[in-house]
Amino acid sequence: MPMLEQESANAGLSLMQIWLICRAYRKHASIIAVAIILLTAVGIKLLPKSFTATATLMVNYEMNDPLSGAQQPLMPVYAYMSTEVQLMQSAEVLLPVIDQLHLTQDSYYTSGYSGKGTLADWVKEKLVKDLDIEVGAGGSQLIFVAATARDPGLAAQIANTLVEIYLNQERQRLSGPASDRAKRYSEELAELKQKVNVAQDQVTRFRQRTGVTESSNPNTNVEADLLASLETRLQEVQNARRAAEVKAAENQRVAPDAAASTTIASLRTQINTEKAQLAQMRGTLGAKHPKVLELENEITANQRILDSEFNNFSEGASSELTADRQLEAKLKAAVEEQRAKVLANSKLQDEGTKYLLELESAQSVYKRALDGYDQIMFVSGEHLTNMSLASRAVPPQVPSKPNKVKLMILGVFLALIVGLAAPVGYELLIDRRIRCPDDFERGFAVPVLMEFEAIPLARSAA
Repeated sequence: MPMLEQESANAGLSLMQIWLICRAYRKHASIIAVAIILLTAVGIKLLPKSFTATATLMVNYEMNDPLSGAQQPLMPVYAYMSTEVQLMQSAEVLLPVIDQLHLTQDSYYTSGYSGKGTLADWVKEKLVKDLDIEVGAGGSQLIFVAATARDPGLAAQIANTLVEIYLNQERQRLSGPASDRAKRYSEELAELKQKVNVAQDQVTRFRQRTGVTESSNPNTNVEADLLASLETRLQEVQNARRAAEVKAAENQRVAPDAAASTTIASLRTQINTEKAQLAQMRGTLGAKHPKVLELENEITANQRILDSEFNNFSEGASSELTADRQLEAKLKAAVEEQRAKVLANSKLQDEGTKYLLELESAQSVYKRALDGYDQIMFVSGEHLTNMSLASRAVPPQVPSKPNKVKLMILGVFLALIVGLAAPVGYELLIDRRIRCPDDFERGFAVPVLMEFEAIPLARSAA
C-alpha cells in the first residue's frame, strides 16, 4: 500500500470499535469496577470520623453604653460582625480555651509539635483550623460558632467554652466602676458644652466682621451669572479677533471682500478694456502716437485708483483687528476682576457655612449627651454587653465528616470510568485486534467490500 494512502487513514476509534472492545472484555471491566468499588467502601469505612457542634450568639447592633450615645449604631454592620468573628479567633480567647480544656494534653492537638515556639501556640493553630465561625446570611444578627473534633462531647465543650470566655471578656471590657463612668461622662459633657460656646463665638465674630447674617448670599448667584455672561462675550470677541487676524494676513487683491466690491470690479473691467484698446492702437497707430500715450496715462491713473482701493481694504482689516484686540484685552481684565469677586464671595459663603455646620453639630451632640445624663447615672454600674448566648452547643449524634454518600458516588463513578477505559487502553497499546470493518477502513484505509459470518472451526474427520 502506498505511504500516502496509509497516512490518509482515519485516526481514532469509532463507536462500533469501542463497543466491541468493551464487549470482548466485559468480564475484566466488571472485575475492575467491582474491585474499585470495594476498595472505595473499605477506604470510606477506615476514614476517621469528625463531629461538629455549633453554639449560637445573638448580636445587638446598637450601643447600650450611654457614654458613647444611647442606642447608636456601633459601626457598619458587616465591619462590626467581622470584627467580632476575628476577636473570637484571636489568641486572647483561644489560649484560655486551651488551658481550661487541657488541650495541650490531647494527643490529636499536640501531634506534629517539633519544639519550635510554645506548645500552646501550636495547639492554637490546629484549633483555629477546626473552628468555623460564620455570620448569619441576609443581615442576620446571629453568629454561629462551630467546632469540629474527633469526639462529639469535646466538640461541644470547645464551642461552649469559647463562647463563654468571649462573653466574659466582653463584659469585663465594658464594665467599670460607677464613679469612673459618671466622672468621665461629666467631663465629656463639659467638653461638649465648651465646644458649643466656641462654635457660637465663631459664628458671631464672622457675622460682625462680614455683615452676613445668613450662610447663603443671594448676591453670589448674580455675580456668577455676570461672570458667565462676560466669559461668553469674551469668547465671542476672541473668535472675532481670530477672524480679523486671518483677514489682515491674507492678500487683499484676492480677498473675498475686495472681490465683492463694485468699485474694484468696475476698475478692473475698465483697465482690461483699455489694455485691449491699447494693444490694438499700438498695432495700427504706433507706440508714439498721441492717442496711444493718452490711453497709457488713463490706464496708469486707473491702476493707481485700484491700488488705493486695495490699500483701503487692507487698512480697514488692520483697524478692525486693532479694535478687536483692544476689546479683548478689556474683556479679559473684566473677567479676571469678576472671577476674583466671585471667588471671594464663594470663600466667604463657605466660611460662614462651615461655622454654622460646626455650631449645629456641636449643639446636636451636646443635646444627645444631656438626654443621656440621667440614663448614665442609672445604668453606670451595670454590666453591659452587645452579645448574648442564643443556644448552647450539644454533642452531635451524627458525624459531619466523612460524607459517605458523596464519596461512594465518586467511587462508583471512578470505577465505571476505569473499568471501561482499561480494556480500551489494553486493546490499543498491548493487544490490538481486528473486530469489525472499521478496523480495516480507519486503521489501514482499506475499503471493506464484503463481510462474512464467523467461520466455525473445522472438526476432525470421524
